[in-house]
Amino acid sequence: MPKRILQGVVTSNQNTQTVTVQVERRFKHPLLQKTVRKSKKYRAHDENNAFNVGDQVRIQECAPKSKTKRWEVIAS
Repeated sequence: MPKRILQGVVTSNQNTQTVTVQVERRFKHPLLQKTVRKSKKYRAHDENNAFNVGDQVRIQECAPKSKTKRWEVIAS
């Protein structure tokens, strides 16, 4: 099964080796045909603490690293 890759913005890097990434998706509402923006936050593994708040990054699915981390950061 291929691994999913998402793109988002780093919103927090408080914890060591972890960043919080906010991913936004846009879609048309099925009935109203209006464009809707939804966002979701993912916690991702950042091995070298290389990313700061505001950075555009890509994250990829991986095996669970901790209780909340199932994603890892690919190079931005």
